[in-house]
Amino acid sequence: MDNHTLKTHALAAQKNAHAPYSNFKVGVAILGSNGNVYSGCNVENVSFPLGQCAEATAIGTMVNSACTSIKKIVIVSPTDELCFPCGGCRQKIAEFADSNTEVVMFSQSGDEKVVSLETLLPFAFQMDEN
Repeated sequence: MDNHTLKTHALAAQKNAHAPYSNFKVGVAILGSNGNVYSGCNVENVSFPLGQCAEATAIGTMVNSACTSIKKIVIVSPTDELCFPCGGCRQKIAEFADSNTEVVMFSQSGDEKVVSLETLLPFAFQMDEN
């Protein structure tokens, strides 16, 4: 599936973001290894640490649908700047992706950046497979 099709899914999710405190609405679309698309948006809480990033919402939706592998993830920013995933979300993505998984970021002005997960998180925590 191409990046722009996934961007359409992420934009639809972005419209549902609950961001009354920051007004920074993020949308995400994940292409699962099963070929299905899983979307998510950020959900803020007045107790800020209890909020949830869009990546975590999309990953939860994916796992709830019995898919546990990310083929590609697209993140749509609410501004003209690219929105890179936070450190916690990078690790969450790494739980379900491999080092070559594409992480695609789009800005509202149409800028696009594609990087590998390994580029974003070169020393991810991983379980020993011994």
